[in-house]
Amino acid sequence: MKKRIGSYILSGIATAFILASCCNNQEKTVSVDGYSDKEAIANIFERKSVRSFTAQPVEQEKIELMVKAGMAAPSAMDRRPWEIVVFDNREAMDSLAEKLPYAQMLKEAPMAIVVCGNEEASGIWYIDCSAVTQNILLAAEALDLGAVWTGVYPSEDRVELVKSALSLPDNVIPLALVPVGYPSGENSPKDKYDENKVRYNKW
Repeated sequence: MKKRIGSYILSGIATAFILASCCNNQEKTVSVDGYSDKEAIANIFERKSVRSFTAQPVEQEKIELMVKAGMAAPSAMDRRPWEIVVFDNREAMDSLAEKLPYAQMLKEAPMAIVVCGNEEASGIWYIDCSAVTQNILLAAEALDLGAVWTGVYPSEDRVELVKSALSLPDNVIPLALVPVGYPSGENSPKDKYDENKVRYNKW
């Protein structure tokens, strides 16, 4: 009887320990460069496209952290064909906003990040750079910033406009232009999950 009671006690202690560990893991954050991020899964689901911004400038340390997060992306054969251009020149941003109708939010955004690919470094640079862009968007969300992916490549007109505005060399192709800033107004994430688009083992 004593052995059975002892077994129950040990079992209860083990269960409590496991539950405590799970709770601690759920609340755990990771500190990078002085910032503690949101839980990764929660951050993914909270990401949203933000197209309206306040006039508050984005701190340099946050800009650097977004760029570092971008470059933490996977890369085929580890070729890392990405090139990043951060710009906050008001005249250039307003000019691009007028020429690129889909990028009107540049008129409000205090800055933007352009993710580019070096086509001489990889024939599939646009895949690696898409991963970079997604990382930047997730980093912006984690830092309480707003951002939106506006496509440049493969539209030849858009590519030429951005290349000209930023004086990019011939072998560097802009993939995405990401306006970034502190969000203004209501912005909510969308639930995009569709179980009808999921299959297991075969179609």
